[in-house]
Amino acid sequence: MSLPAEAAVALETFQNAAGWEQRARLLMQFGDRLPALSDADKSDANRVHGCESQMWLVGELRDGHWQFRANSDARLIRGLVALLLARVNGLSASELRQVDLPDWFNQLGLSRQLSPSRSNGLNAVLQRMRELAD
Repeated sequence: MSLPAEAAVALETFQNAAGWEQRARLLMQFGDRLPALSDADKSDANRVHGCESQMWLVGELRDGHWQFRANSDARLIRGLVALLLARVNGLSASELRQVDLPDWFNQLGLSRQLSPSRSNGLNAVLQRMRELAD
């Protein structure tokens, strides 16, 4: 399965980063570029449970391809979610089911940032995306 264009750019950016500090800076920059969600989007119905921080996810189907928007009150999580969105936006429901989260963050060189609780939180986000897509 080929990567969406935004994911390919993110992957190249992170693979060219010189060491962990530069990747951490990039992670924060990706998170800072996430568009803000409206107060209406930050409703309880859009809240992703299973995250330690507050996280909201909104998905919409356009021409058979999913577009997600998300945000969190935690800066590091925003960065990780921005990278998850880069990986999944524009996918069909069947492609979404094939996304391998640990593999994606491993390719980005960020697996050591995925503590069990962060990993669980991101898996909860991906699971919610799949539920919306079904």
